[in-house]
Amino acid sequence: MNTIKIQIPSLSENIRMIESFIDNAKEKFKLDDDIYGNIMIAVTEAVNNAIKHGNQQDKSKNVALSLSLQDSLIRFTIEDEGPGFDYHNLPDPTSPENLEKPGGRGIFLMRHLSDEVTFKDEGKVVELNFYID
Repeated sequence: MNTIKIQIPSLSENIRMIESFIDNAKEKFKLDDDIYGNIMIAVTEAVNNAIKHGNQQDKSKNVALSLSLQDSLIRFTIEDEGPGFDYHNLPDPTSPENLEKPGGRGIFLMRHLSDEVTFKDEGKVVELNFYID
């Protein structure tokens, strides 16, 4: 199993490093454009949530991202140093009262762009699985 890891301080501008990390993974693992687009959006959303909501943009706290590849599965694991959250009771961004709200779509996007999304450690860890081939 191939595993690659990166850790960044919780600053929004560090999303660029995550994008480069995903670009490098696309080249290394020869990912096709469709899955690459889904990965880019879902993983950057997860890291952005970890920075903003998990670590409260505290630059002394880090977000860890690891990528592991086994057979036809590529898994991204995002971990923050925050208190976690109740991922079982999230507002539905597609319900009429939430359509005009500017946020609240990150996890919705992750669930629709990934093949599997798993939360662990009280929401401090999210795994995004994508099937390739």
